[in-house]
Amino acid sequence: MNSSKEKARNDARKFELLYSQDVIARRIKEMGRQISRDYKDKDPVFLGVLKGCILFLADLIRNISIPIELEFINASSYNDGVERDKEVIMDGGPRISLTGRHVLLVEGIVDSGHTAVEIFKKIKLEEPASIEMVSLLNKPNCRKMPVEIKYVGFEAKDYFLIGFGLDQAQKYRNLPFIGRVLTKDK
Repeated sequence: MNSSKEKARNDARKFELLYSQDVIARRIKEMGRQISRDYKDKDPVFLGVLKGCILFLADLIRNISIPIELEFINASSYNDGVERDKEVIMDGGPRISLTGRHVLLVEGIVDSGHTAVEIFKKIKLEEPASIEMVSLLNKPNCRKMPVEIKYVGFEAKDYFLIGFGLDQAQKYRNLPFIGRVLTKDK
């Protein structure tokens, strides 16, 4: 067998489909309508947490019917793997003032809550009018720190998830669905 083909096959992670592209699209459309109603006349700023939010945020803002501003922050509590780090690494951030603004922090997934709490602390220093969390996936059983999420796409169990912006060691973000990575014994 060709060694490069064999390596590619061995590198492919086995997964179980949890949310199809169609199911995700329907839910994001519903979320977009709700946010548009709730933030009508509020001139919100969407602050995307890179990199996991990217596909979700792109689809979400296309379903928002009101004017918005868009900014990004890079933050992570994972270092190229599946194990959470104790420290949240942040860089970048909004280049506009958030003072007096309605901020929607957009995450692909909230699990332990460490990253969200650290970003909230940073944003609150700018004294926004409000700050709310939007997440495609919520893993409340993994929570180590309290985080309130106003807009949730789906509740997820304590699985390692890939696809639709979520990665494993920076791979699989481009999958158009969300899958659960299976353990080797399955």
